[in-house]
Amino acid sequence: MAGVAEGKAAGVTGRVLVVDDDVTVRDVVRRYLERAGHEVRLAGNGEEALHLAETIRPDLVVLDLMLPGLDGLEVCRRLRESSAVPVVMLTALGEEEDRILGLRLGADDYVTKPFSPRELALRVGSVLRRAVTVPAPGARPARELVDGDLRVDPAARLALLRGVELPLTSREFDLLAFFLAHPGTAFTRTELLERVWGWDFGDHSTVTVHVRRLREKVEDEPRRPRRISTVWGVGYRYDRQG
Repeated sequence: MAGVAEGKAAGVTGRVLVVDDDVTVRDVVRRYLERAGHEVRLAGNGEEALHLAETIRPDLVVLDLMLPGLDGLEVCRRLRESSAVPVVMLTALGEEEDRILGLRLGADDYVTKPFSPRELALRVGSVLRRAVTVPAPGARPARELVDGDLRVDPAARLALLRGVELPLTSREFDLLAFFLAHPGTAFTRTELLERVWGWDFGDHSTVTVHVRRLREKVEDEPRRPRRISTVWGVGYRYDRQG
């Protein structure tokens, strides 16, 4: 997270890579993001996006799924092989299956086309804020959350299972930290969207997919989870193991 880590102001701005084959969309998004204080680089196809992601190390990627040649889903998959950089997908309204697949591949958020550039800029800012902790002057550091062999340090944005760092995306980290901070409490998907994503509306499948991905990383048997339990008719509950 080079740009943010170097301490870009309290508004949490960052270096954003915008990937879209539509020149007009790229230009409009660039202007709104720059107005919000972000440094913006542009790519028109998947190959160029992967090259720039490797060379400039963006703090966040805005990624259109419908790209010529190497599509956005494949770009997202390749990004996740080597990086936890937050990804905000741009999807057409009817592309629900692709949107869910993108979330499964590790995207953090999505905005459907046609979209408001202002809304996109707000989503980018929200994801960046959650991807980096910027304590207020004199604030006490967030306490470490521990459950047996699972340790989560919110201040360092670090999660360890049996001493090994977990490869979590920023949203997976937020969700795990939230669960650990509220053990034994059942939350609906709507409540999780509001309290982890900061959304007062949204697709519940976003939560379902992130829970599934998180289970694959913290559960010994993801199909028979012990830590993150499904509460039928409600949502999910974290059950302490230690």
